[in-house]
Amino acid sequence: MDDAKEEDLHTSGTDPLPFRAAVDALRAARLRPQVEVEPTRAPQRLAPYAYALEAAVVDGDQDLADGRLVLLHDPAGHDAWRGTFRLVTLVRAELEAEMAADPLLPDVCWSWLTGALTARGLACGEPSGTVTRASSHYFGGLSERPSASQIEIRASWTPREGLGGVPDTAAHLAAWCDLLAQIAGLPPAGPGDASVVTLPQRRGPQSR
Repeated sequence: MDDAKEEDLHTSGTDPLPFRAAVDALRAARLRPQVEVEPTRAPQRLAPYAYALEAAVVDGDQDLADGRLVLLHDPAGHDAWRGTFRLVTLVRAELEAEMAADPLLPDVCWSWLTGALTARGLACGEPSGTVTRASSHYFGGLSERPSASQIEIRASWTPREGLGGVPDTAAHLAAWCDLLAQIAGLPPAGPGDASVVTLPQRRGPQSR
């Protein structure tokens, strides 16, 4: 990666102090070993300041699920956010066809997100999002491939700001990794929210 691209992945000394502190907490977070996280280029038009991470749940040389988490910051505040920070995420994984056909699946997947935050004792405002399931069927030269079903969670929420106007981004990242692990079919890393429903292991892992 060249120096210009490397700079795009990090904060600068001219960024607001709350944003720099929030990003530093993300970088210092200790996460479960099955989740590999690394910085990636952040979107430039959603907020004056942004920082992004991408992650994959890994078992050996196989990816079980993947996602992206973006931290947005607008020092002037944002009416829709009702705060100065916003977290935006995309999480996806493949599922068994019969699981994807379950009519309760979208509600269960949304409960995974809210339950992951609750289990970490995190309060958030203005949550919104979508749960999408899709199926792929292959024809012609690809007809030997089995049909595949995928679940995708897109969501955003406003983290509660603490001292100095800085949210506990490390805890939010840990909760997000809990969500990734759950959609991948891994057992909980520790005590969780008993009200959250866990579905069986999703479709077989994909080679990296």
